[in-house]
Amino acid sequence: MIRINDLSKEYETKKGSVIGVDRVNLTINEGEVFGIVGYSGAGKSSLLRCINLLERPTSGKIEVNGLDLTKLRGEQLRKARLKIGMIFQHFYLISQKTVAENIAFALKAADTPKEKIATRVLELLEMVGLTDKKDVYPAQLSGGQKQRVGIARALANNPSVLLCDEATSALDPNTTLSILRLLKKINRELNITIVLITHEMNVVKEICDRMAVMQDGRVVEEGMVYDIFSNPQADLTKEFISSVVSFEVPQSILDQVTGRIVKVLFKGNVAGEGVISDMVQNFDVRGNFLHGSIEYIQEVPLGLFLMEIQGQPENITRAITYMEGRGAQVEVVRSGH
Repeated sequence: MIRINDLSKEYETKKGSVIGVDRVNLTINEGEVFGIVGYSGAGKSSLLRCINLLERPTSGKIEVNGLDLTKLRGEQLRKARLKIGMIFQHFYLISQKTVAENIAFALKAADTPKEKIATRVLELLEMVGLTDKKDVYPAQLSGGQKQRVGIARALANNPSVLLCDEATSALDPNTTLSILRLLKKINRELNITIVLITHEMNVVKEICDRMAVMQDGRVVEEGMVYDIFSNPQADLTKEFISSVVSFEVPQSILDQVTGRIVKVLFKGNVAGEGVISDMVQNFDVRGNFLHGSIEYIQEVPLGLFLMEIQGQPENITRAITYMEGRGAQVEVVRSGH
């Protein structure tokens, strides 16, 4: 478990003090994948680097598995950091060393007995699917393969926590998906706690259990990923989610719509039910879909629809009440002409 208590980080610049992280409090549970989302400059990278004390916080406390890292120095801190792996956006592999040598470097730095290094390297290469690249140099690898080497290196000393600093930002969508699936596999099989920072909500939607949204050094929203996607509170969170789930309908289409326009949200198993078709049949109204999708978050469906409902006002009201009774959240976007 990671506990971040009242954490702040200030930087001194020529123009004076700048606050990078501003009194953040977070609890990240053992074995979960936790996403930290924000635009550039939000403070998420600074916060991540404070977790393993690559950046020493100005104030506050960080506990990892019950150990207060802010009280550690020298050899004690070095040993604690061995249990916190880190992967980066730009890989940082040693170009003059082979894939195997890059991974072995992390083991040697941790004083792993020489006779155990070769075996451990092979185990790690198998875990990340690169056994055939053992003697290849980084320049001969694709971006996704380089990141797999970075993941293997980060896992070399059996960490309990893995920090991911924009780990997929430099990769194409297909490669990003394969890396995220590898991270989720590692999380499930090794029970490693993963803290992942990103500016991409698709990344969070794919593998995170819980998330926090940062702005100007502060956490503006925190919770289960599914709950935040289905009911975002902060304006910034809504902005991020709109990049994944958009209800934009061309104005030329809206101009032709005469009925009541409603936004309908179905959570969980309700998303698979024929609520809308039942509503149309039972209440003498007509439904016209303007936009719709079903997202799967942690394998649980989230149905989002924008639709026009036509009919007598009292029938439309009864139809909306019926959908709400069946578990839908309904918001009237426009009352109709």
